[in-house]
Amino acid sequence: MARRSSSRWRLRFIGAGLLLALLAAGWGWWTIRHWRPPVASFPVQGIEVGSVDGAVDWKAAKAIGAGFAYLDASASAFARDPAFARNLDEARAAKLQVGAVHTYDPCQPAERQAANFMTVVPRDKTMLPPAIDLDLVADNCPVKVSDAAVESELMTFLNQIETHTGKPTILKISNQFEKRYHMARKLDRNLWLTRLRFEPDYAGRPWTLWTANTYVETEASAAPLRWVVVGR
Repeated sequence: MARRSSSRWRLRFIGAGLLLALLAAGWGWWTIRHWRPPVASFPVQGIEVGSVDGAVDWKAAKAIGAGFAYLDASASAFARDPAFARNLDEARAAKLQVGAVHTYDPCQPAERQAANFMTVVPRDKTMLPPAIDLDLVADNCPVKVSDAAVESELMTFLNQIETHTGKPTILKISNQFEKRYHMARKLDRNLWLTRLRFEPDYAGRPWTLWTANTYVETEASAAPLRWVVVGR
């Protein structure tokens, strides 16, 4: 009898522990999906948006605190975001500052990528500085690309789009790209880093933009938004 009673209590404790763990996990996930850095610490906040995010209610985005939007515009040598022109017009109509993002491909020639970006993004001095998303590495390119060639081609790309926009580019560098090429230390450009919830430090110097949460659920979009803040 004592053994049965002991087993029942053990099962109850295990069940209660599992329930508490599930509740904690659910609370943590809900918190992450709604967390944004405090405005008191980071007064200038915004979003990054592309066609993958679906339709955005730009007035609602502004109402919840987005003062600017970086819009996915082009990628590699040929890809273009089909929602860029619409997002650009609608974000401007909602009185948000806007900038364009190009996803860089180290396997493709710099000139072709720059031409792709310049075809999509208008020459407009009112736009924010362009951003280049540096995440892909050259390890799996069909033709071998040396580290020196990656750096050289990247400089060619930056020079061409900066001539087009009239503004220095922001380097949106991922942790894996920085570990592979150390571009944050080599190139004198403002940085845009990414890390969930905690301020990123993998670039070895201060950042200008921080993607603090890529899962923010808001009334501005059916899909989670990528939430970005400006550094202090």
